[in-house]
Amino acid sequence: MVDKKILLKHSLFGGIEEEYIEKIFSLLTEETYKPDDVIIVEGTPNDKILFIVEGRVSIIRGGKVIYDLAEGNTFGEMEVLDVMPCAATIKAVTDVKVIAITNISLREIYKIDLKSFSLLLMNLARDLSRRLRIANEIMIEGKIYDLYSSTLFMNH
Repeated sequence: MVDKKILLKHSLFGGIEEEYIEKIFSLLTEETYKPDDVIIVEGTPNDKILFIVEGRVSIIRGGKVIYDLAEGNTFGEMEVLDVMPCAATIKAVTDVKVIAITNISLREIYKIDLKSFSLLLMNLARDLSRRLRIANEIMIEGKIYDLYSSTLFMNH
């Protein structure tokens, strides 16, 4: 199982006190995938947010790789928040270890500690906002974003 302290260093769990990480940790599940395993299929339902602890995944839309995500990133959150089918396929590029937070787990976190629940959702909103800014740069200004170096550069 993943060391609880690892969660404290990532933005999704930022601001959540260690004692509450201890309390909610039992609600989280660990999943592992091998290279080329399909984790989520575009157009299907999804009821969990997946947080990458180790490895890298590709985001694929319409058969085309849009970008890769690595440790510390989340996926599946759009479907949990807007209750729509998956917007993309997620495929393991390397061996991948994720922590899953299901809708049921989110409700339990809400019951255990409203502050931790609120921080988790606020952190998730911040991460989504960052991705939206990147998408805007790509769409409007023709820039490409390198997720590994967090650098925007012109697409020529």
